[in-house]
Amino acid sequence: MALDRKPAPNDLDAFWMPFTANRQFKKAPRMLVGAKDMYYTSSDGRQVLDGTAGLWCCNAGHCRPKITEAIQKQAAELDYAPAFQMGHPLAFELANRLVDVAPKGIEHVFYTNSGSESVETALKLAIAYHRARGDGARTRLIGRERGYHGVNFGGISVGGIVNNRKMFGSLLTGVDHLPHTHLPEQNAFTRGQPEHGANLADELERIVALHGAETIAAVIVEPMAGSTGVLLPPKGYLQRLREITKKHGILLIFDEVITGFGRLGSSFAAEHFGVLPDMMTTAKGLTNGVIPMGAVLTTGEVHDAFMQGPEHMIELFHGYTYSGNPIAAAAGIATLDTYKEEGLFERAAELAPYWEDALHGLKGLPHVIDIRNMGLIGAVELEGIPGEPTKRAFSAFLKAYEKGIMIRTTGDIIAMSPPLIIDKAQIDQLIGTLADVLKTLD
Repeated sequence: MALDRKPAPNDLDAFWMPFTANRQFKKAPRMLVGAKDMYYTSSDGRQVLDGTAGLWCCNAGHCRPKITEAIQKQAAELDYAPAFQMGHPLAFELANRLVDVAPKGIEHVFYTNSGSESVETALKLAIAYHRARGDGARTRLIGRERGYHGVNFGGISVGGIVNNRKMFGSLLTGVDHLPHTHLPEQNAFTRGQPEHGANLADELERIVALHGAETIAAVIVEPMAGSTGVLLPPKGYLQRLREITKKHGILLIFDEVITGFGRLGSSFAAEHFGVLPDMMTTAKGLTNGVIPMGAVLTTGEVHDAFMQGPEHMIELFHGYTYSGNPIAAAAGIATLDTYKEEGLFERAAELAPYWEDALHGLKGLPHVIDIRNMGLIGAVELEGIPGEPTKRAFSAFLKAYEKGIMIRTTGDIIAMSPPLIIDKAQIDQLIGTLADVLKTLD
């Protein structure tokens, strides 16, 4: 898509950018001014292949007509409606549509505005659920090392990424962490789910023995940990977690902000792995990243625990000004339509083997110490430069952008998650260009 070149603003100082090396960026800005389908347009007029679906969110690609038109129409018809004691039809329609594509047993939807808010909501619901049932002592929360659950206080408390936690004080009390599932010595260069590591789920029994099951409200994990560098669940691991949580009356929350909406070739990772959690947190692909929106999907059991007492009383004192926003709901419905009409979840499943083969073709290139994949997600782990962590991968990121592809890095791991509309030629372009980049790294 040809666009006129647009210069960067003269003054970049006012915008304090998130998760960015601000000083480095502002010396040599990388500005995007347009997008269509699989490509961004840079401010210097180049086409940049999107290998990351934005930030794991543009699963249907960019500027898709059905979604754009739905937003335009809704903005002119009903721009905003309160969700407290009032409603509008699209919020209910979208909730029904989400329940329809969710695993059997998921029956209710609570709207938020982001993955971080979905996590906060799910954690609050877990504690309140037990209190509503007379188990008020169940307040402890269990996350996992290297887990990413957004950036609010609850999310970074149950999360396990050091740099996201260490500057912000003591965080929530009463939080424990399971060990992560990354076992490179045993599982390096695995295609799909690793063979080794299901036993790591048994660490939950140790935590239960330490604190008593009667004090633990919930366990939250990403079925596949994305932002930390694509850590896959070992075979049997998630099933074992579900077994232990059921045994002890602990709620299981799947953070599906990344894995939801087709990324693994199924509607949700819960479906992909055949494990039904009590709650699932979503965002990102819910609206194709176009309008901020998130949702917590719950079982009937979780929802019904709150539907007690007088009917005129508010059951849950929680929510957001923009819960179920009309324009976001319109975007969500149009996004689900696009996924269905174009068969994008099935497309992801069909392309996964080709993606896997292309990705693992990078084995043997300089500094590559591991490759991981599932669905249309992949990670290439690089050997770090002694004393300069993250520098080698960041160098790869910069060179990749110069060569016309967008990748993400976390630590010394390159992560890729292209829009589900990618074709085989574009996979070849993405992986081939990355191979050229890796060959140039110091």
